[in-house]
Amino acid sequence: MDLSSINPILLVASLMVSATPILFAAIGELVVEKAGVLNLGVEGMMITGAVVGFAVAVNTDSPLPGFAAAALAAGVLSLSFGILTQYLLSNQVATGLGLTLVGLGLSSLIGKPYEGMKSPTLPDLHIPGISEIPVVGPMLFQHDIMVYVSIALVAGVWGFLKYSRLGLVLRAVGESHDAAHALGYKVVRVRMAAIFFGGACAGLGGAYLSLVRVPQWTEGMTAGAGWIALAIVVFASWRPWRVLIGAYLFGGVTVLQLNLQAAGAKVPVEILSMSPYLITILVLVVISARGAHGAPASLGRSFHASH
Repeated sequence: MDLSSINPILLVASLMVSATPILFAAIGELVVEKAGVLNLGVEGMMITGAVVGFAVAVNTDSPLPGFAAAALAAGVLSLSFGILTQYLLSNQVATGLGLTLVGLGLSSLIGKPYEGMKSPTLPDLHIPGISEIPVVGPMLFQHDIMVYVSIALVAGVWGFLKYSRLGLVLRAVGESHDAAHALGYKVVRVRMAAIFFGGACAGLGGAYLSLVRVPQWTEGMTAGAGWIALAIVVFASWRPWRVLIGAYLFGGVTVLQLNLQAAGAKVPVEILSMSPYLITILVLVVISARGAHGAPASLGRSFHASH
């Protein structure tokens, strides 16, 4: 095995790109769960965003309308989950799983004509002065704009939940929807807004996969990224900055196993490919054993304002 072939600068730069789609999806799901809703349909919303974003980008010959369309399409799809769970009081777990199946089927249908096509992709930003800094410049400051948008989104969500009145209301709804309702807050409206935001973020994550990370459409290209995003929210104990760390750790393991494969590691390829998912499961088991949860008290519970 030739470890000298692994370039640490390229490794860190690739890590940021690899983590970005999961980071988008995870930070959106964190807001949804902070509002007390468990949406297991992240995978379905991501793949919908991936295919709609790709189709729009190919037809407009520009990636930015693709990202906007992806966020909108996945957000609208998430509203179907919201209507079923918040107004019709269907089971959140079953509805979320159904949303994933719908998203996978829908993406297969929409994506059929686009298989094998290449999409326009985002250029890397080169900030004069900063991008030229040795080592640090290529690692951190020569990425496309969506990498920085994802980090800014984490900071924005953290500030919103910690310091804004609306963020306080959203957290109150997640902790005790009955108490929030008694104080006059519109529980269902708050949850629907959170669900739409989570869907839009998942759509951006999906579009990043099909427009930047692998700028082409292939069926099922999310390959479990939505489930990893759900796991990262638990790993992060529902804290935004820990979501960032979790997504970058997973991105790092994913990129490292690809580099080890290229370097000719004497480990079966199948085990290396499984390693990011195995490590995620291991971390979740350790967290569960420690009992360090921090989940919103009303997470997954249906709200009915009959009283």
